[in-house]
Amino acid sequence: MAVTVKECLELQLLEVEMLLSMFPKRGEINLDKDAVPSVQRYLKNANGALPPQLQYCIALDVGEEKVKVELQVHLPHMYPQVAPQLFARSDALHRQQQLQLNTCLTSHISSLDSGDLCICEAVQWVKDNSLPYLENSKNSSERASTEVRVKESLHRMWIYSHHIYRQELRKKIFDSAKKLNLTGFCLTGKPGVICVEGLQENCEEFWRVIRYPNWKHISCKHVDNIETEGNIDDLRLFHGFEDLQFQAHGGYGLRNDYHMDLGQFLEFLKQHQSGHIFQILFGVEGKLSDK
Repeated sequence: MAVTVKECLELQLLEVEMLLSMFPKRGEINLDKDAVPSVQRYLKNANGALPPQLQYCIALDVGEEKVKVELQVHLPHMYPQVAPQLFARSDALHRQQQLQLNTCLTSHISSLDSGDLCICEAVQWVKDNSLPYLENSKNSSERASTEVRVKESLHRMWIYSHHIYRQELRKKIFDSAKKLNLTGFCLTGKPGVICVEGLQENCEEFWRVIRYPNWKHISCKHVDNIETEGNIDDLRLFHGFEDLQFQAHGGYGLRNDYHMDLGQFLEFLKQHQSGHIFQILFGVEGKLSDK
């Protein structure tokens, strides 16, 4: 004997009532408020137009961490004689894990006897079987995070200027370095040297800021870019941004002819594993100052 649409809809309402008793808390089942009344009106007058197909969403807590997994349910009018449309989703699942989970869910529902109500069975299956997919997704995220860390690099710029002695310019240099979390130093006087190290985008922003609008006689002489699997802070040569003012030749003070003692500067560079930079900056091999 053929099963009618009316009989199928009656079974669907019974199953919804059962689910509402299983998930009584607010938000556990998301069901349009007119969905059930529409079906009830049709059952009282089966000669009218078919009601909208029942659709609802069940929120499930999975595992000890209670990860949210939603089971979206769409019931054809002839369910349970025909299979329901089910889809499990979670923000904690990557696309591939979500696809695998739903493939297995569909396969399980297809193995059940035709004509039997199966949403409660689907709910239990999702609760029992989602955890491995969630764990795989978490492991994939951790591997991806590790890969991102591997690609991190420390950027170090060595900047040369004919001179640095204006107070407003020095303030701009130190304020920018602090704002951009850069370490290094500024050698005040004639010549002037700046070293900044940190994230590449921050170093490049520093370079843009201090050059604007028209600082002449300044150039970036050398750039180091060092990749690391760990924290870039471990690669820094400087712990802060230092203000270097070595003894000058002569007693000129902070005037345009304030020449720094480059022997002391070379000694400072060697103390920070950067002695080779001296020749890059000045084109000559350095000699240490007399002590």
